[in-house]
Amino acid sequence: MSVPLAAPPAVSADPGPLGQLRVLFSRIGAMCLVELQKLRRDQTELLTRAIQPALWLLIFGETFTRLRAIPTGSVPYLDYLAPGILAQSALFISIFYGIQIIWERDAGVLAKLLVTPTPRAALVAGKAFAAGVRALVQAFIVVILAALLGVGLTANPLRLLGTAVAVVLGSAFFCCLSIVIAGLVLSRERLMGIGQAITMPLFFGSNALYPVNLMPSWLKVLSHANPLSYQVDALRGLLIGTPANLGADFGVLVGATALAIAVASALLGRLAR
Repeated sequence: MSVPLAAPPAVSADPGPLGQLRVLFSRIGAMCLVELQKLRRDQTELLTRAIQPALWLLIFGETFTRLRAIPTGSVPYLDYLAPGILAQSALFISIFYGIQIIWERDAGVLAKLLVTPTPRAALVAGKAFAAGVRALVQAFIVVILAALLGVGLTANPLRLLGTAVAVVLGSAFFCCLSIVIAGLVLSRERLMGIGQAITMPLFFGSNALYPVNLMPSWLKVLSHANPLSYQVDALRGLLIGTPANLGADFGVLVGATALAIAVASALLGRLAR
């Protein structure tokens, strides 16, 4: 008499937490590559965007170094300013990224992306880190210019790698902030207006141009709540060796970026309606 064979154990379709993370990161990478392909259509964009940070270094930095109007201790003002301008360039290249999302909505691209299996968080994170890579290219131009002007920058490869991470995280946060604004206002004109309205307060309300201890009390509070301040602090500590709390700086940048990705992902569906 034949003995019935036991049925093989069912194979779970769930890849498990590690497999899901692997899929998520692969899709983030794919979206990032798609975004970076757009640079090939206009390779002069990053060069033209680098003009404003270059002018800040050449004109503002050189002039205030001669005036000695802002006390920065033993650090020359141009050295003090260079990391702040590096963060500024990342801010300026990312804060209007939501305009591209609105354009994709109007062209029907966003609706097609949302019906794919790719999680919304992966879509947002891919765009955010693509903005970070764009900012890295511009940051390279700013660093070269700063070195030509005599700024005492580090040559330590680990510190330079940390600098790149800080630039990418800051850019990713401000890119997601732009997507959040786009999801709230739903139009390019309003996004442009709000972006222009908050860019300079974010910049001047940080430690990019002057030490925090020179600020009035109310501005110190805003500076401590401004992620740009933590990015600048990390860049200064890494590039020119000033005292910095790198653990807190990177902790704030990572936390703010993760929160911004979550909020932007939640608003992406509203933007596509």
